[in-house]
Amino acid sequence: QVHLVESGGGLVQPGGSLRLSCAASGSIFSINAMGWYRQAPGKQRELVAVITSGGSTSYADSVKGRFTISRDNAKNTVYLQMNSLKPEDTAVYYCNVIARVSSSWATAQTYWGQGTQVTVSS
Repeated sequence: QVHLVESGGGLVQPGGSLRLSCAASGSIFSINAMGWYRQAPGKQRELVAVITSGGSTSYADSVKGRFTISRDNAKNTVYLQMNSLKPEDTAVYYCNVIARVSSSWATAQTYWGQGTQVTVSS
């Protein structure tokens, strides 16, 4: 099993910055894609950013130029640097990873963190 622990959420004023972290632990053989999703009240969960094992990144149009996703493979950790935050960025942010617990691709599964609240308000 793989366990994800998120940190870094909180309350910030518009224009401010936050950095989210998500550390994976457990019986990890390898981690493929790592990403961040968010869900605002009354809305569906949406993809914010994703980074592959090779370091390629992709972002939602709404966060391009403001958010940066990165990963530390030695620490099995993914980060989301959020700058120029807007009230519409307010949501619960979830970490998501695709990981294997053995060399068999049949063990590849998607894991979710517990979520961390980000509130952007003056």
